[in-house]
Amino acid sequence: MPELPEVEVTRRGILPHAQGKTVAKVKIHHPKLRLPIPNKIITRLQNQKISRIVRVGKYLLFHTAAGTLIFHLGMTGYLSLLSKTKSREKHDHFDLVFQDNTVLRYHDSRKFGLIRWTDTDPLRHHLLKAIGPDPLTNQFTGKYLYGKSRNRKIAVKPFIMDAKIVAGIGNIYACEALFAAGIHPATPAGKLSEKKCAGLVQAIKKVLRKAIETGTAVMVFQPDREWSGYFLQNRAVYQRAGAPCKNCGVLIEKIRMGQRSAFFCGKCQRQNV
Repeated sequence: MPELPEVEVTRRGILPHAQGKTVAKVKIHHPKLRLPIPNKIITRLQNQKISRIVRVGKYLLFHTAAGTLIFHLGMTGYLSLLSKTKSREKHDHFDLVFQDNTVLRYHDSRKFGLIRWTDTDPLRHHLLKAIGPDPLTNQFTGKYLYGKSRNRKIAVKPFIMDAKIVAGIGNIYACEALFAAGIHPATPAGKLSEKKCAGLVQAIKKVLRKAIETGTAVMVFQPDREWSGYFLQNRAVYQRAGAPCKNCGVLIEKIRMGQRSAFFCGKCQRQNV
């Protein structure tokens, strides 16, 4: 599933190929996603210039004078760039055809992505209005996290994955950040000290920025090149159950927390915080 770094790397990759261009045509090939792609996008976007492409959590926003196109890549979705319109594959859902004949195409095999349109402030859209601060902004601080965590019995891992608390932290980077901060994933959020909250915020920012830097360096977003938006990471704990911890050598453990797996080092990450 694309997480925040993958979405940000995608944004940076498509930026020079889409921002500033004018949409000549919109093609909806298969409208069925998590919600059907609205037909009004075809008329709303035609002849509109993409003025800005920004990321809010795991959402990509394509701003125009007429309104904003909202993308969520779901579990398997990705955007690719074509030098011209080409025959589509089974899971190609949506094309933005620009005036220079290049095409931005959305592919999603599991159909969990979203493509929406709003004529008004996108941050007031029901998908976005309730989400918390982006973890890479100055609004996400140790003081903020400490205040939100007070009297919360929920484990810290699902707590920081709650988009209403902070936008865009998925399973991979929650595990990695908690390891970097030395916090056991099952620790009740309300038990975190102010110092630990500050350390966790710093760890989240560092892990995400490192992932974005890695992805930007290794991914090449060019017309007609294979692109899925995914890239390999040098992970400390995620999906390393049974392997030695890179810090202490103790074997990495795996537990189920809700519907997700949590990976951690029982020696480096303690619940007594």
